[in-house]
Amino acid sequence: MTSSRVAVIRTDPSRVLNDYGRLMHLADYRQALDPSIPLLLKLNLSWTKYFPSCSSQPWQLEGVLGTLRQDGYSNARLTPVENKTVVTEPWAGARDNRWLPVLDRFGLKFQPLTEVSWMVYHFKSPLLRLNQIFPEGIEIPSIYPGRNILHLPTVKTHGHSTTTGSIKNAFGGLLKEVRHYAHKYIHEVLVDLVMMQREIHPAVFTVMDGTVAGNGAGPRTMVPVIKDVILASADPVAIDAVAAKLMGFDPLSIPYLRICHERGLGVGDPKQIEVVGDSIEGESWGFKTSKSFVIWGDQMLRLGPLRFLEKLALHSPLVVWAPFASNVYHDWMWYPTVGRARISRFRGTKWGRMFDERYGGGTPMGAGQTAPFPASSPGPAR
Repeated sequence: MTSSRVAVIRTDPSRVLNDYGRLMHLADYRQALDPSIPLLLKLNLSWTKYFPSCSSQPWQLEGVLGTLRQDGYSNARLTPVENKTVVTEPWAGARDNRWLPVLDRFGLKFQPLTEVSWMVYHFKSPLLRLNQIFPEGIEIPSIYPGRNILHLPTVKTHGHSTTTGSIKNAFGGLLKEVRHYAHKYIHEVLVDLVMMQREIHPAVFTVMDGTVAGNGAGPRTMVPVIKDVILASADPVAIDAVAAKLMGFDPLSIPYLRICHERGLGVGDPKQIEVVGDSIEGESWGFKTSKSFVIWGDQMLRLGPLRFLEKLALHSPLVVWAPFASNVYHDWMWYPTVGRARISRFRGTKWGRMFDERYGGGTPMGAGQTAPFPASSPGPAR
């Protein structure tokens, strides 16, 4: 298997917008993304509310759009998109995560995928699971086929898939709101998403933000850790593998990355990945994946001792309890208590100040006094 290139740059708020341009050029993005082909910018909304490292950062979006604009990509061919889940709302998320002011600055309109038509697409690729999960056909947004896609994930852990990044970001665009059905077979489904994207998009490119990375019970209830790195690549498997390695995981021990690598869908072995930009040799942040109460409960019903209740609890009209319980736990219990304390510490950091001063306006995050915030993870320092 030939090597793939992943660009990595260490950055700072004073230069991050320019650094995104340098990063994208190091990863040869203009060779991957033909400006004559319409481009989807797939944002990442893991929580309607802002929580550091959880969703696409506003400086990530601004840096990417500034680079595209400078390099002559037409607004008429750029479409920023994100979807709804049973526990997120795209318009509110775009507001709370400060994407809308950035898009307004560039004259772009946010396009929720809930407001476009969807179509059944018959994939020719030998999918591992999704044809069984959706036997009546896999619906995808009608604006997807034939367009390039640029993913904007963050570096973080995930209770279902160990890590999340470029590949998992496709989960929120290519599958409808009921995509939580796929959690039971998440690693095989993520492999399916790589095959699906190769079939419908002429090119896939990823720009990942690790200025603030998420450690622990991702994708929401994490410990934000300042890491000051940004990554880019035309290989979604390779960039996810490099991000996993930075966090301290063996990429080939993560099933979805190993299967993709073995099937030639991308490069998951760090030894076969060319890292350009700043050296990350020997770097390992010591991150650990844990499960939030909600993900733990979901897995108990899908894979654990309560799986005899799965159809009743998650595949019947009674399923309305699940998003209600998730919202109660995340929005009404965790966010105002544990989350507020972590956000207060974050506001005292350079990235927290940038969020408030450049994108905030008012009080965008939890109130409270600031406190010292860790400059590195609980694991080995870089």
